[in-house]
Amino acid sequence: MQLALVHARYQLLEIIRIPVAVVGSAFFPAAAMIFFVVPFTGDDAVGATFATASMVTFSVMSANIFQYGIGVAEDRDQPWNPYTRTLPTGPGPRFAGRVLAGLVLTYLSLIPVVVIGATLTPARVTPLAFLLTAVTVAVISVPFTLMGLAIGYSLPSKAAIVVAQVVFLPLAFGGGLLSAPGDAPGFIETIAPFLPTRGAAELMWSAVGDYPVEPLALIMFGVWVVLLASLAAWAYRRDEGRRFS
Repeated sequence: MQLALVHARYQLLEIIRIPVAVVGSAFFPAAAMIFFVVPFTGDDAVGATFATASMVTFSVMSANIFQYGIGVAEDRDQPWNPYTRTLPTGPGPRFAGRVLAGLVLTYLSLIPVVVIGATLTPARVTPLAFLLTAVTVAVISVPFTLMGLAIGYSLPSKAAIVVAQVVFLPLAFGGGLLSAPGDAPGFIETIAPFLPTRGAAELMWSAVGDYPVEPLALIMFGVWVVLLASLAAWAYRRDEGRRFS
């Protein structure tokens, strides 16, 4: 655990030295809140709360897919990365440190969304629901972390940027994050339960309010975790083999 914290500290220092990286991960969810949530909530506290939860999920997606997908691909091009792979500690502490650092940045990226929801909309949650939501954020970040790792370890940095951008919006739109629960177009409601974004969104909605999670969405969320974990592990092993072959 101590080695994981050392790696996490290193990752955070690397990112903080380029503040725009932190600002960028928070900008799009905050902008989406201002343009797509704030003007349309009115006095509907329940609707505003669910919409804010959707934007929290949007922020978790953005932070993890781009941070890991692009960050890992760029790290692979640096001379420091091959050196760390020769250390006797193995990949475990490096992976754990990267995930811990990513979780910290994910929570930082949520601050603007939460502030906007609390000050510019009637969204409200109880203290217990707020704590449950904070825990849920860590849970729903898992598939998007694995997705980012799979992209980062399987593609060069220029290709990783493109792929991360290509998969991000379809997942957000297809999962129903840009509409209220149950109000998405028919074809979106049909495909949404099969995407990891829908399971993540429904977990968030259930954390902030009275929303029953659809079993299919929850099952597919777990299936995506397994599939993406396998893909990320395969991409890492392939990259490892190429480095030392």
